Amino acid sequence: MTNESAALYLVPTPLGHLGDLTQRAIDVLRQVPWVAAEDTRHTAPLLRHYGCSARLLAAHQHNEEAAAQRVVALLAAGESVALVVDAGTPGISDPGARLVARVRTAGQRIVPLPGPCAAIVAFSAAGLSETHFLFYGFLPSKSGQRAEALRELAELPYALVFYEAPHRIVEAVAALLAAFGPQRTLLLARELTKLFESIHACSLGEAQEWLLADANRQRGEFVLVVSGAPAVAASTEGGRVLRLLLDDGLPPSQAARLAHAITGAGRKALYQEALRWHEAATSTRQS
Repeated sequence: MTNESAALYLVPTPLGHLGDLTQRAIDVLRQVPWVAAEDTRHTAPLLRHYGCSARLLAAHQHNEEAAAQRVVALLAAGESVALVVDAGTPGISDPGARLVARVRTAGQRIVPLPGPCAAIVAFSAAGLSETHFLFYGFLPSKSGQRAEALRELAELPYALVFYEAPHRIVEAVAALLAAFGPQRTLLLARELTKLFESIHACSLGEAQEWLLADANRQRGEFVLVVSGAPAVAASTEGGRVLRLLLDDGLPPSQAARLAHAITGAGRKALYQEALRWHEAATSTRQS
């Protein structure tokens, strides 16, 4: 793969199970003279396992700009490069996006390969009714920033997909509960494709108890899939609770906040519905 066929190949690597590396990915790794890797120490055994003799260069989040310059120079010299991360697809909550952008700006060819992606693997096992989903990746590590990010997502009708590290999983699930309420479905997918893989679905209200019941359930890399915000109507549980609170004399903002906390229905949609009911009731009294 040199001269006119030179390209940057984006090669997804296994999440854990070596059998998930595609034959096409193996062929590319065996043929390219260079592999840019997130962690060369992690990638070297994979290359040895498949008999790949490519030279390794580091391309991680701390040197991605410099690595991109080197990759562009190699491509300009007619040498192909495969880009890999430790697990999954480059650029998906992993290094790679900036490097790809620089290669494209330089006018060099980019060839993405299909393959493992933890977000897609987990979502396929969720069995949710939503036909659309939003991949968020890692939430902010600081609690205030995390809460703010979740508030912005709380009203979306799409399934939400997050990545999370084991040392933050309990507080992340607590933050999801605080932002979305107890009723929405949560899928906790842990150590996908690996020896201790587990996939557990429950309500957000049940998730913390399940995690805390066994310390082993908090280990490994997580994908979290949350069902989307339910639509609000008078016939729904959220609408029913909202109407009861308004009938008791609560102002729209407080009624919407409490109905959201009780049922998990979208706070913004509840507030808009509360305003409509309040305006209708006011008009009726005035007439």
